[in-house]
Amino acid sequence: MSNMKETFVRTKNLIGDAAMEKLANARVAVFGIGGVGGHVVEALARSGVGALDLIDKDTVSVSNINRQIIALYSTVGKYKVEAMKERIADINPDCRVETYNCFYIPETKDQFDFSKYDYVVDAVDTVTAKLTLVCEANEKNVPIISSMGAGNKLNPAMFEVADIYKTSVCPLAKVMRRELKKRGIKSLKVVYSKEEAITPSNVEGEERVPGSTAFVPSVAGLIIASEVIKDLIKI
Repeated sequence: MSNMKETFVRTKNLIGDAAMEKLANARVAVFGIGGVGGHVVEALARSGVGALDLIDKDTVSVSNINRQIIALYSTVGKYKVEAMKERIADINPDCRVETYNCFYIPETKDQFDFSKYDYVVDAVDTVTAKLTLVCEANEKNVPIISSMGAGNKLNPAMFEVADIYKTSVCPLAKVMRRELKKRGIKSLKVVYSKEEAITPSNVEGEERVPGSTAFVPSVAGLIIASEVIKDLIKI
């Protein structure tokens, strides 16, 4: 137990015992354990969050290694949620981790009881999943933060935290603004970038897979984690 106390001593020195206790008692669900979501989970585990729910159906691929914190040659082929769970156990063995090897879609949403969560992180890719997550969190009165587009960008300094209705430039945020307004959602905290997307330099005729780097999704994930931590301890 002395080792565990030592693990978070620097965080405790900054935020105090009461805040550390809030984090230890908090349960956060992270939907999407990719370039953004993996860094969110890592930072939450290293901050002493006591319970984490990880939701993703993908397995680690070689093409993930350039940007995803769980992606190593030793983890290729593993389910992302399991690779992340093993990593958390090596960071904070006391953290209680639940894994869900599925994508969050309208057909799977009944597997999740949002009333158990103190915070929800949306780091999924599809608009349908994002909208379902936001509506469910809103209905259960659970705080949620959403990641907007991080692909095809090079400047991590362009990220901002804002309400969805105050965003600009980001095409995904534009779609979300329109669809959330239709659903009567009044506000949503998001992390988004004002950087104009770069056109991928794929060979002519290749599928236009979004480009990404080690330093853009990771920064988005760390910003999201910082917002979660601050909200949980009310800084």
